[in-house]
Amino acid sequence: MPDRTTRVSRRTVAKAATTAGLAALFGAATGTGPARAATRLGPRTFELSVPSAALGRSAPVRLILPSGFDTEPARTYPVLYLLHGAHDDHTSWTRETDIESFTEGRDLIVAMPDAGPTGIPSVWRDGSDYEAFQVKEVPALLARDYRASGVRAVAGVSTGGYGAMAHAARHPGVFAAAASYSGVLDTTAPGVPAIVDAIVARENLPAASLWGRPVLNLLTWQDFNPRARAGGLRGTSLYVSQGSGLLGGGGDPLPGVLESALWPSAHGFTDALARLGIPVDRHFYAGGGHSWAYWRGEFAASWPMLARALGVPE
Repeated sequence: MPDRTTRVSRRTVAKAATTAGLAALFGAATGTGPARAATRLGPRTFELSVPSAALGRSAPVRLILPSGFDTEPARTYPVLYLLHGAHDDHTSWTRETDIESFTEGRDLIVAMPDAGPTGIPSVWRDGSDYEAFQVKEVPALLARDYRASGVRAVAGVSTGGYGAMAHAARHPGVFAAAASYSGVLDTTAPGVPAIVDAIVARENLPAASLWGRPVLNLLTWQDFNPRARAGGLRGTSLYVSQGSGLLGGGGDPLPGVLESALWPSAHGFTDALARLGIPVDRHFYAGGGHSWAYWRGEFAASWPMLARALGVPE
């Protein structure tokens, strides 16, 4: 697809990356038992509490079931996983978008799993394994109790965009499609480790509690880096969107600054895919901020790709 790109100076981006690193401060074997009784939130929307061996505790998952789920008991359904961003939770997609009405009649399950307060669904040094929770435990539960098929797609915003690409890259073939909206796609790009550390620190956690120190533990940082694992995305339908941020973000400058800081990271990721000959639908746009005001439109733009991968109507 054509690459719609707006260029910014290296000096401006470097300055924005440094500022954003500070701004972010303000701004195992697995298995799962039966989910506790689901709480109905709407005609098709439920809240689950899922006992997780990977996390050592129960964690929430919000679920939207197909319209005909109760009337077609033998039918199985593809699953769209939607991942939340930093300092948010698994309710964000139903709170910030019209995902419930949007998926009405489209015959798929929508699963929105918890990723913890940082929204970084990875393997932490204390053993908490949000990756296994989202990639293994939740799908196993959905297959067992909610007739989920093996067809899956994943999409996420911000750190959830990181999760979408990291999950798909680290588990080749598990997801038919992956989409990132303003995701952290190259964790070792200039300025990005400072942003990641700041996200962790904002939740009163030691910066090194995620992947360790960016230099001393570089191999771990690379192991969980979507750009470094890009080869695992071959055969997966991909969508990446990112704003330059410098011209947008609304009245508060921080969303625009953070968006600009992630601009080189997104380019580095898609450039790595290009060198590997892996197709990706890219939308790099001028301005924009790190916020739902932009992510809603990007989800809509990526939907045809996600729908084709899931085998549901556009």
